[in-house]
Amino acid sequence: MKKKLLLLLAGLMVIFVLAACGTKSQEAVVKELDGTLEDLKSYKAKAKMTLQMGTEPQVYDVEIWHRDPAFYRVNLKNAQKDQSQMILRNDEGVFVLTPALNKSFRFQSDWPQNSSQAYLYESLVRDIIEDKEAKFSATKNHYVFETKTRYQNNQMLPIQEIKLSKKDLSPVSVKVMDPDRNSLVTVEFSEVKFGTNFDKDAFDVEKNMTGAQLEVPVMAEVKDKEFSVKYPTVEIPGVTLIEEKSMSTENGKRVVLTYDGEKSFTLVQEKADVMPATASAIPVNGQPADLGFTIGAVTETSVTWTNQGIEYMIASNELTPDEMVSLARSVQGDTLVK
Repeated sequence: MKKKLLLLLAGLMVIFVLAACGTKSQEAVVKELDGTLEDLKSYKAKAKMTLQMGTEPQVYDVEIWHRDPAFYRVNLKNAQKDQSQMILRNDEGVFVLTPALNKSFRFQSDWPQNSSQAYLYESLVRDIIEDKEAKFSATKNHYVFETKTRYQNNQMLPIQEIKLSKKDLSPVSVKVMDPDRNSLVTVEFSEVKFGTNFDKDAFDVEKNMTGAQLEVPVMAEVKDKEFSVKYPTVEIPGVTLIEEKSMSTENGKRVVLTYDGEKSFTLVQEKADVMPATASAIPVNGQPADLGFTIGAVTETSVTWTNQGIEYMIASNELTPDEMVSLARSVQGDTLVK
């Protein structure tokens, strides 16, 4: 009886200390997040995203708009390399816009519901709620959760640390880590505003393409220019580069890298076309693939993406979609068009 009484008193002391410090229990915070997610109608946010997947860190400015139930606008911009890309979701589907190439791709996809998204607040909250084994801690001003991610290539980025403000549970920062707990993706939020009003055409494809091109003009034709070849930095055991072939095209050159071994694949690189101003959205089979530095398209046998005016494609009948996405994430660096 005395032992039970001591345990009860100890439990009450813990509750008292937590209350005195202004810290809620993990269960209380998760319950409040669940209610916040249910009441969430709209928000705007700004963030800085840093990627550590290549030879040098890459920093992107990210602007996020969301309006209930499923309208999204995510603008990714690397100011140093004068490139940007935008993801839009409206009643017509999911679109990926590349203003510098005047290109828009249209997906029939349930993005962003099918994967973790480090820069989307409701995705982070969902990750916290769904991970019943999430770790929890608190500092003076923040609640900190460590959860599993729901990325397609979960083996490469299985863990994330999500820091929320105690004041209003808004996102403060996210660190997405590899199995060795190295932070490969870091998102630092600088501004979050809930309950935002949007214009009727705020998520319109044409309006957003035009607006983005005022900041990043359409590239001029560069058919006679060369580019430096990029190689994957992720290694697949038992697979090596056996051939590198360059051929001439209307746009300059096409480079084909052939890898063989236990699992074979081909990596193709060539100058991207600039589409006419009147071009409509290009239908794409597959799902949007978040590569961190850009958004591509992944199918069962390929992943395609554009970066700095170069089009890339990894094709394989032996690699899984997850393995192809992991490879694509590592095909980067400071390669610039010459």
